[in-house]
Amino acid sequence: MRGARWARETPENPIVASEAEQHPTLPKVETGITGFDEITFGGLPAGRPSLVCGAAGCGKTLFATTFLVNGATLFDEPGVFMSFEERAEDLVANVASLGYDLDRLVAEGRIAIDHVRVERSEIEETGEYDLDGLFIRLGYAVDTVKAKRVVLDTIETLFSGFSDASILRAELRRLFGWIKDRGLTAVITGERGEGQLTRQGLEEYVSDCVVLLDNRVEDQITTRRLRVVKYRGSAHGTNEYPFLIDAEGISVLPVTSADLDYAAPGGIISSGIAGLDEMLEPGGFHRGSSILISGEAGTGKTMISSSMIDAACRRGERCMSFVFEESGDQICRNASSIGLDLAQHVQAGLLRFEAARPSLFGLEMHLARMHRDIDRFDPSLVVVDPLSALRGPATEMQATILRMVDLLKCRGITALFTSLRIDGAVDLADDFGVSSLMDSWIKLQSVEANGERSRTLYVIKARGMRHSHQVREFLMSDAGIRLIDAYIGPSGVLTGTARLIQEAEEQAAALRRRQENERRRREATRRRLSIERQIAELEAGLEAAEEEERLLLGENEAREARIASDRREIAKRRGAAG
Repeated sequence: MRGARWARETPENPIVASEAEQHPTLPKVETGITGFDEITFGGLPAGRPSLVCGAAGCGKTLFATTFLVNGATLFDEPGVFMSFEERAEDLVANVASLGYDLDRLVAEGRIAIDHVRVERSEIEETGEYDLDGLFIRLGYAVDTVKAKRVVLDTIETLFSGFSDASILRAELRRLFGWIKDRGLTAVITGERGEGQLTRQGLEEYVSDCVVLLDNRVEDQITTRRLRVVKYRGSAHGTNEYPFLIDAEGISVLPVTSADLDYAAPGGIISSGIAGLDEMLEPGGFHRGSSILISGEAGTGKTMISSSMIDAACRRGERCMSFVFEESGDQICRNASSIGLDLAQHVQAGLLRFEAARPSLFGLEMHLARMHRDIDRFDPSLVVVDPLSALRGPATEMQATILRMVDLLKCRGITALFTSLRIDGAVDLADDFGVSSLMDSWIKLQSVEANGERSRTLYVIKARGMRHSHQVREFLMSDAGIRLIDAYIGPSGVLTGTARLIQEAEEQAAALRRRQENERRRREATRRRLSIERQIAELEAGLEAAEEEERLLLGENEAREARIASDRREIAKRRGAAG
């Protein structure tokens, strides 16, 4: 490698030079455009011209204006906007929708706007034609505000009168050389050509950096995309990146920035439903995890997500909800039916709803919008309700959902997704791999029996924690959501009225068993008392017989003693007579 210096590390000569010292980096200028500076690793090349090209309506002028305004307001770098199409007053009016007050910046001397009218009839194409007049005019504007940044919009208008490619190339090189000699960081806009980046096909070759903007329509949905075609002297992101233009400016989503090296935050957060927390061994969900709540329409997906939002806001955490089917006010109104006051959290600045129809943007534009809003609001809990409302090709849907999950995980944000499932099945063809991306999956079902529907809930999976495998019925009332044990009988799970009837029958059977046991206890007591009475009577009879026998024996003994005494007396008298 030419110019490389090699050294061998020794104890006497350790290599301590940093990578930046060994490989000097190209000086760059930040544009201040969210996401763009990340994919270009610092912004546009400093002191060099950059070409921003694209078809009509793709945002070239707004990109250039943002670059100029951010330089004046954020980085203290005045700038010059030289327009060859729009008048100054038209430009000021057009970018006012982005919140850019060009009139104020002009009055403060931080930006100069010059409109140069180019008429083809006034251009003489000769070998002696040059742009000295333009250089004088541009140089005067640069010196007036001491500009560091310059915008030329658009270059095709300036060279529209040339048909000789050699003269055009020479003048382009001279223009870009003049910009480099003055040390100006320039953004030059160009219109898209047929089969090439620009109409002339020369600007992209003499520019140091080329950014291509595209306004693509697929399935009647418009998506703006940006690609860095080349960047001399610097690495850069090479993919197409969706970018968003709205009232808050321009933001670019670096879709390839999400890696699988994010840290898993610690801590357990409550779902706001006591019964659901009890089904999870830690008493809630892991912080920073992705949670999927799927079920049929009307099973209570939004109410469960609202309960989790309310619990997070009560802990003082910020929450953001991206909704695609209802407005934020409607969700707040519906949540009040179960005793949740989400409106107070909105007023306190803890809860923010971002509502948009799925067809309003393409998938990547929804992702770019989410990326920008999350960066600005910095929530700890994000709800996407419902994820199944998004529509697009299968491969694009899967890629978008994957990037959406990674976007939240790499920021340690707890994500709650709801998904509509038509028949409640686990392995639907339109799953798009969502279930495998989730850390926890709560499935809701509507059970129909005895002419009524009841709601049931069970946990399909919960990574990193033990959880209950039982089906639980849940009830929604003005006191919130309450989970109750579902009755599992011979015919399956009984819920609703069937459960109440079964419980009543079980209570009646239990009462009959208690009454029968009581009757048997009374009968046993009666028999025991009867037997005890009989025993007492027999014992009394035995005692009487024993007493009678004792008396008889006493009388017999007395008679025998009397007889013996009489015999002795008689014997005594006979002896005396003799």
